[in-house]
This record gives sequence, structure tokens and C-alpha cells, in this order.
Amino acid sequence: MGPSLFAGVPVASYAAALPWYERFFGGPPAFLPNDTEAVWEVAEHRYVYIVEDPVRAGNALVLTFVDDLDERVAAVARRGIEPARRETYDGGVTKVVYRDADGNEIGVGGGTG
Repeated sequence: MGPSLFAGVPVASYAAALPWYERFFGGPPAFLPNDTEAVWEVAEHRYVYIVEDPVRAGNALVLTFVDDLDERVAAVARRGIEPARRETYDGGVTKVVYRDADGNEIGVGGGTG
């Protein structure tokens, strides 16, 4: 197995955050390591997890790049979550930023080709 990546997102309340992340990622976690963590596999061997950590909650910055940005944004919107902002950079790269209830920034990016 090659390298793996785990990106952590501290949340004030695991129980309160879990439903938002299930809607954002479009389903239940891939696995639950313990009673205060949930892990989603966003690509092979690449994971985003939430962990109850009130002291550090709200300070995460996570960005994943996808090939189907518009489809992903539309799917998240169908699940009731709208982006906080959308940024377009030189070269056609777009970043769509979402914020959970704690203020953590969860971004999805992609190019226009």
C-alpha cells in the first residue's frame, strides 16, 4: 500500500457535527475509530475525519481537488448545504468553500481543463 493521508477537522461537538458531515460527504463515515471520531474516504487512501476537540474546533482548513467540481457542488447543494464562497484563480482553477457550524473551512477545488 502506498502513502495514506488523514486530514483532521476538530469540532466542538461530535454529535452535533456528524449529521452535517454526513450530508456534506453524501453518506455515513467509512469507519468510526472511537466514540468521538468519524472518517470518510475521499479518494483511495485519502481521508477526512472529524474529531471532538472543543479547544481546537473551528480552525481547520481542508481542500480536496476533484475532476467533477460542478457535479460535486450541485450534489452538496441537493443535500441542503450551500457554499460560503466561491473563488476563481488564474488558469481556471476554482475553489468552493464550505463552513461547518464551528467555522471549519472545507474546500473543494477543480480546474476547467
